Amino acid sequence: MAKKKTDAKDGAPKDGAGGAMKAPAAGPGEGPAIAILAQYVKDLSFESPNAPKSLQSPGTNPKLNININVQVARQADEVFEVSLLFEGKTTNDEGVIYNIELVYGSVFRLQGIPENTLQKVLFVDCPTLMFPYLRRTVSDLTQEGGFPPLYLDPIDFGRLYVQNADRIKSGRQPAAN
Repeated sequence: MAKKKTDAKDGAPKDGAGGAMKAPAAGPGEGPAIAILAQYVKDLSFESPNAPKSLQSPGTNPKLNININVQVARQADEVFEVSLLFEGKTTNDEGVIYNIELVYGSVFRLQGIPENTLQKVLFVDCPTLMFPYLRRTVSDLTQEGGFPPLYLDPIDFGRLYVQNADRIKSGRQPAAN
């Protein structure tokens, strides 16, 4: 393990070039900060009503329909619950292959976020941080259900926010497809 160089005068750590290392400019309470306090599966349903037949072949004309919505609820002054509501339904001419309903939630502490950007952080930045975990959960769930893993493409929550800005500002939840 390499030792950190220190300044002989004050014992402060030095970088490799001999200059003193500096602490990050913004500490707790100094500037904007997003902290994830918890992540969890809030609700989950996986149905494969035609198994085991549907596991053998996708049948004729398989179709996948995906819908994602974002919901936000204030828990305390700087604490918010953000939920991603995911619905994925695969059907064919014979009926439902599988149906997934998942509510993936996270609790965030948002400190120093200006009021005029708070909504955008809640509907864009927070879901963007959450999405990889929802994606992995959906992939694992479909695979455990006996199907090939469903890998979701990344979602541009910023574009969806712009498309749904009027709905969000009026207090209605935005829709994402």
